[in-house]
Amino acid sequence: MMFSNITDTKISKKIVEIVSGNKNLSIGGGSFCVIAGPCSIENELQFSSTANFVTKNGAQLLRGGVWKPRTSHKSFQGLGSVALELVKKITTETNQGIVSEVMDPRDIEELYPYVSLFQVGSRNMHNYSLLKELAQQDKPVLLKRGFASFVDEWIKSAEYIEQGGKASVILCERGIRTFETVTRNTLDLNSVAFIKHKTHYPIIVDPSHGVGVSLLVPDLALAAAALGADGIMVEVHPNPKEALSDGPQALTFPQFEILMTKINRIIEIVGQK
Repeated sequence: MMFSNITDTKISKKIVEIVSGNKNLSIGGGSFCVIAGPCSIENELQFSSTANFVTKNGAQLLRGGVWKPRTSHKSFQGLGSVALELVKKITTETNQGIVSEVMDPRDIEELYPYVSLFQVGSRNMHNYSLLKELAQQDKPVLLKRGFASFVDEWIKSAEYIEQGGKASVILCERGIRTFETVTRNTLDLNSVAFIKHKTHYPIIVDPSHGVGVSLLVPDLALAAAALGADGIMVEVHPNPKEALSDGPQALTFPQFEILMTKINRIIEIVGQK
């Protein structure tokens, strides 16, 4: 078991550099990165209004799904390639980069010019064909933990990407499936502390998927900041009740604004920037 290997030996941390608009972001070097945006890009008005609002309130990087892995085939699957022109327009408008999920190795080439980093979602953490192909790209990868995966399995998936010698990896804790049903998942902050102290990977937290309830998202986001995570990724929507995907966990604009005010206080206390 991995806990038997925990020692006081310090691990040298890796800093991942990301190009976001015309600026460079460093994740893992003592700066706290806020990634925010809608679960899915639904239309220009929705994406533009959200991107501009979160940027104005301090987000350093956008999120937005082009292709969406859904539990049911009847659920909204994302706009697909149609969304890419919106990505280009809005990221230019806001001078922001974006992270978006890639599910199929065949989509990497198409998505590459539009994103600052690729996201591998929870369901694809063990998609080794995808991981091997991303290992050949000179662009960072945000690797989400599988919702039923051990931490050591997660790290081994990260190593698949790193072995190509080109792509850097940022880990993202997004909650795991447990016996508890009061929330969508259980956010495992234990794993965040372990990754922070005992691996070289930067670690960010996705409290939106971690609890699945917008009321609880800010509390978990603040906990992640207090723990010393390298950042958070939260879903924000102008009208969550009308969202085509994951509406119950999306923050409203006022909720995000309040969260950012509190986050800034926390990161100052823990010595991040």
